[in-house]
Amino acid sequence: MPPIAPELNLDGLVGPTHNYAGLSYGNLASMKNRLAIANPKAAALQGLEKMKLLADRGLAQAVFPPQERPDLETLRRAGFCGTDAGVLAQAGRQAPRLLAACSSAASMWVANAATVSPSSDTADGKVHFTPANLVSQFHRSLEPPGTAALLKALFGDKVPLGDKVPLGDKVPLGDKVPFRDRAFFAHHPPLPGGPLFCDEGAANHTRLCPAYGAPGIELFVYGKQALEPSPGDPRLFPARQSLEASAAVARLHRLNPERVVFARQNPRLIEAGVFHSDLICLGNGPVFLYHSLAFADTRSVTAELERKFAAHCPGELLLIEVTPEQVSVDEAVRTYLFNSQLVTLPDGSMLLVAPVECREDSRVREWLEQLAAGDNPIRAVHYVDLRESMKNGGGPACLRLRVVLTEAELERLHPGVLLTDRLYSHLQGWIRRFYRDCLGEGDLTDPQLLEESRAALDALTQILELGPVYRFQQAGA
Repeated sequence: MPPIAPELNLDGLVGPTHNYAGLSYGNLASMKNRLAIANPKAAALQGLEKMKLLADRGLAQAVFPPQERPDLETLRRAGFCGTDAGVLAQAGRQAPRLLAACSSAASMWVANAATVSPSSDTADGKVHFTPANLVSQFHRSLEPPGTAALLKALFGDKVPLGDKVPLGDKVPLGDKVPFRDRAFFAHHPPLPGGPLFCDEGAANHTRLCPAYGAPGIELFVYGKQALEPSPGDPRLFPARQSLEASAAVARLHRLNPERVVFARQNPRLIEAGVFHSDLICLGNGPVFLYHSLAFADTRSVTAELERKFAAHCPGELLLIEVTPEQVSVDEAVRTYLFNSQLVTLPDGSMLLVAPVECREDSRVREWLEQLAAGDNPIRAVHYVDLRESMKNGGGPACLRLRVVLTEAELERLHPGVLLTDRLYSHLQGWIRRFYRDCLGEGDLTDPQLLEESRAALDALTQILELGPVYRFQQAGA
């Protein structure tokens, strides 16, 4: 029997500088809503409500803190100097798009934050984390150092005093300081930057398995081979994931090549706005839901998945194909159907958490009703309002990083981030206290926004009991 291993849903908290700067080229929603007025308070509360929905259903749910924004260090490296207020004012006058990039709250979409492989898949029996370098988009390429630090703070290999100390480790002085045990987590640095290793994290990765604690098949989807460009590569919008990056992550995570599948995304779909594979396919347990046009050669991809699943996993892989006649690519992109969140409930049935845009589209809603009534584990669809995130191009799955953990590994998670009724109440009050309900591009030069954001993050680290994880908190240390 495989070990009991729940799947932790790690959702990004929307940051106080949430705005619509239209920074993500190739993301149709982001481009369409550029310069619209955002509501950071509503965005954060909408994301929190989705977390509460899953926690109330008995799932392991945790929160991932936002990054420190505006990123003044990057602005200073770009030549702006003086006081913090002076740097913001100069950047606003001379390089407003750079200021917008350095103020982005895009770290809320933690599906891009990293790729995670569970201990049941890795040769050394550890949970492996590789933060995505996100080099395809400048505003997101600023995130990896902060992401790596936060992942280590949450999954820091800390164990209670009294546990066995591995050979070579030192026990710190004092009886209140936990010591380190390297038996659980492996943290890798982001891949090298540049076009060769374009890595967008779990947004182009999914895992299929008979049960979370059992070994599974890991699917890596890429848009280009950087070392072997093809005349068929997308030209209108860039391919954001390279095969070289996907292969490097699989090696770093010490995955068995026989339980890995690399699939090339359909380049025409990238040009239609499918900038990540989680906009056109999704998987959970032994269920794989995909559009028939998702891949350059969809039939060979599904055949390889079936063959490897049959060879290495007990049970049957359930493939659910969506055809253009049922849901067009345009409808899928507009409603973010495939960016829904598919989860396994404690009773073993599956719930699909879809954006309300799916309910408002009659063809997509009809298909989902047929899906829930069909012969498959998906027994219900729940629609959530994430309009503030959706207007910037991120749905339910974008906001969440999946981390499969055994019970022992889950005990090593920093407990302050697990969503409880108490934490939910604290976070509601925190958002209402610190977040604005109206934010436009012109507000990014406001030094008061910087002070509000820092005050919010400082209070958040106290609520989550994380300590000084942000640069501004460490400046005087």
